Parts: sequence; C-alpha cells; structure tokens
Amino acid sequence: LFVGSSAGIAAAGPAILISYALVGAMVVLVMRMLGEMAAANPTSGSFSEYADRALGRWAGFSIGWLYWFFWVVVLAVEATAGAVILEGWIPSVPQWAWALIVMVVLTATNLASVASYGEFEFWFAGIKVVAIGAFVAIGILAVFGILPGSDNPGAGLAHLTDTGGFFPKGPGAILTGVLMVVFSFMGSEIVTLAAGESENPQRAVTKATNSVIWRIAVFYLGSIFVVITLLPWNASAIVKDGSYVAALNSIGIPHAGQVMNVIVLTAVLSCLNSGLYTASRMAFSLGKRGDAPKAFAKTTTRGVPQAAILGSVVFGFVAVFFNYKWPDTVFAFLLNSSGAVALFVWLVICFTQLKMRGIILRDMPERLVVKMWAFPYLTWATIGMISFVLIYMLFDDTGREQVLLSLLVAALVITIALL
Repeated sequence: LFVGSSAGIAAAGPAILISYALVGAMVVLVMRMLGEMAAANPTSGSFSEYADRALGRWAGFSIGWLYWFFWVVVLAVEATAGAVILEGWIPSVPQWAWALIVMVVLTATNLASVASYGEFEFWFAGIKVVAIGAFVAIGILAVFGILPGSDNPGAGLAHLTDTGGFFPKGPGAILTGVLMVVFSFMGSEIVTLAAGESENPQRAVTKATNSVIWRIAVFYLGSIFVVITLLPWNASAIVKDGSYVAALNSIGIPHAGQVMNVIVLTAVLSCLNSGLYTASRMAFSLGKRGDAPKAFAKTTTRGVPQAAILGSVVFGFVAVFFNYKWPDTVFAFLLNSSGAVALFVWLVICFTQLKMRGIILRDMPERLVVKMWAFPYLTWATIGMISFVLIYMLFDDTGREQVLLSLLVAALVITIALL
C-alpha cells in the first residue's frame, strides 16, 4: 500500500479506487469464509488444517508448504527493503549487515515467546494505524480547503475527473489496477493462524472478521482517495516521490520523505515480524500432522516452536543471500514462483469452506458462530473472481511469469504430496 500504490494510480488513474474496492470486496468474502472455519476450530494450521480435513491430506500438505514458501521469500524481500532505508540513514553500515541485524533481532523476539512477538507487532501495527488514520484525516481537511496552513489549493473532488475523466486509461485499466493492488492485501489471513494462541480464539476471530470491512474501507480506500483528490492522478510527483510523500508534500508537511521512511520502515519490520511468525506456525502445524520434520512440532517450555522458527529463518537468510548474489536470476525465480501463491491460498480457502460448512454442521453445530453470507452463492462468486484474476494474469506481461512459475512450484509440491 505504501510503496506500490503510485504504480497503480499511474496505470488506472482515479479508477484505481474501483480496483481497490473490487479486491477489497474479494478479501472481505475470503476472510468471512476463513472466519467461519477458524471460529469453529481455531488452530495454528488454519486453512491448511481445514483443507486437510475437507479436501484431503494432499491439499493440506500442498497449501501449507506453498504458504510457508511464500512467507520465507517475503522475509528476504522485507529484510532487504528495511536495510535499504537504514543504510540511507547510517551509510557506514553496509546493506547486508542491516539485513542481518534486522533478521537476527526479530528472530530473537519470536524465539523468546509468543507474547514478545505480539508486543512488537502491537507497536508496529499501532504506528501504521495512527499514521494512516492521521494521513486520511489531515488529507480530507486539505482536500476541502479547511486545513489551516495547508499549501494545497483544496480542489475538493475536482481531481477525480478534471484530467481525462474518471477513466483516463479506459475502463479496462481497472483490471490492470486489480493485478497491481491485489498483492497489497495479502496477509489478511494471518489473524486466523494467531488465533490458536490467543486467550479467547473464538472471540478474537469473530472480532477480526467483522472489522475487516471498515479496516479496508478506511485504510485502503480512504488513503488512496485522499491521494487522488489532493493531486491530479498524472502528477509526476506521485511516481517520482511515491503517492503518500507526494500528497504530504502538496499539503506542505515538512520532511514528508523522512516521515514516510520511518512509517515504511515500521511497516517493513511489521511484515517481517509477522512473516516469521506465520511461516513458523505453518511449519509447526505441518510437523504436528507428519507433513514436516517431527522437530518442527516440538515447543519449548514457553510454548515456542523453536525448530520451526529457526528452520524458517534459515531459508530466509539463504533467500537474502540469493538477493545480494543473484538478484536477477535465482532470487527473481523465488520471487516470481511465490508471486501467485496467496491467490492459490484464497482459492483453496473457498473450496475448503464449501465442504467444511457441512462438517461443522454435522460435528459441532454450536460452533457455527460466524457464517458466510449467502452461502454457497457468494462462495462460488468469490471462486469465480479469484479464477478470473489468475486467468487475466496469464494475459498480462508482468503477471504471466508469476502465474506460470507459481503453478510449476505448486505442481511440484502436489506431486510430492501424492507420492
């Protein structure tokens, strides 16, 4: 959202709002399905365990390992992104050293206890939420010309249509925008993996699932709306400086670039922290089911799956090395071959929920406290939406390689699962 939104705005203009709304609606529906299953049976394996039960062991094995693979590659991406920002502040420390420091510190917090992971994530997420909330509030005041001392002329909603209309690149650009923004929504499902270690899993899952609508509306749609109403969509500053920095500069916020660097670094550390937690808990769940080394299923006296964390972070370190040594070959392959995995995960969640509803009603009907709306019609509609995005990616020059390589890796994992 912070880093990639400028490319989406450049590709679709103000219509990027529709792209965010479409993907947001898709994520809300997927989260509702996942919330239904997680509230009935909170577990660290989440959708992987549900797929195991509903679709067969091969499905749980495959989607579990693919999801683990996705997040350990993300570890390398985020460690490198954080290192770039930190090296800019303290250039005397090389980039590889910053990546190492960041990885070691967050590995240590994850190894300490789940409470220390939660504490770090609470503050990381808190900073992000406050930052975006303040950005939206200040931005809307500036949009309508009522922010004291603002340098922005406050054109109201004029910028939504004054530069080539609302669809300056044509309605088809909405789909291009969808491909660009879909990846900024990935990770919503993490909450259901964490639920298994919370004090009241059912209440936590229900609350998180019910709040996803307003969170997407405020943080995603709200912040993008502010950017494209403060500035014309084709303003060179949006691509040059980034959408949020450009918007802050237009208001006259001093040191906007450095302010955003601090916020982006917080977002990067948050993603890295959660990625390590998520990968390790999925490895832990696979270990418990006999689909990963038995050591992954063991926990310390503090309840931490130490081997699962170390196994995940080792692969993350290897991926960081690949990023520095062979960024355009080996690491590019890792990045592209995991690029469509989150879409596969969402698709599996949909098919799993179709079967799990019957299992829940048969075995534990009293636990059906979160229900998917208009079942099974909206579930099938979501399957259609995700399938359409995957098929459309095959016809997109940048998306094609991601889908094909991700399918290749998925086919390999499924083959191993069936052996």
